[in-house]
Amino acid sequence: MASHPKAAALMHVIVGNMGNHNALVASQKTLAKTMGCTVRTVQRAIEVLRDGQWLEVRQVGAAGTTNAYVVNDRVAWSGPRDGIRYSLFSASVLITDEEQPDRAELADQEPLRGIPALYPGERQLPTGPGMPPPSQPSIDGLEPDLPVRQQDPRQSDLEDFTRRPGR
Repeated sequence: MASHPKAAALMHVIVGNMGNHNALVASQKTLAKTMGCTVRTVQRAIEVLRDGQWLEVRQVGAAGTTNAYVVNDRVAWSGPRDGIRYSLFSASVLITDEEQPDRAELADQEPLRGIPALYPGERQLPTGPGMPPPSQPSIDGLEPDLPVRQQDPRQSDLEDFTRRPGR
């Protein structure tokens, strides 16, 4: 890496932003802005890292300027489903407001509704007065298997709250 300092800098940006995942999704323009260099410099650094087997680059969308940069493991591809080979993996996403078509309104957006979080082993139960026994169908909107995200028991609710935008 001493012979390619910009490639080393790019690797630091990718690893520093990928969190607990082995991948970072970002545009070349965002990476260039983060590194304080040109898009062409980022492209050359990506070539050096890919050729040196430091990362795998997977294109996101048709344009080819936003990619998933995968570190440590190759992307696993599944067999064809309806004629399409696909891969599903987790990644952190790095974006800038400059690339957003609604960037002027970003500070004034209403917060999104939150999906409830469950700790491992917990089950979501419907609430409300319900109907008398012996049996009843689920109440619309209060089904016991509503989609939820699994909360990491090591992450406190306060940490989750403070990571929300605008807080």
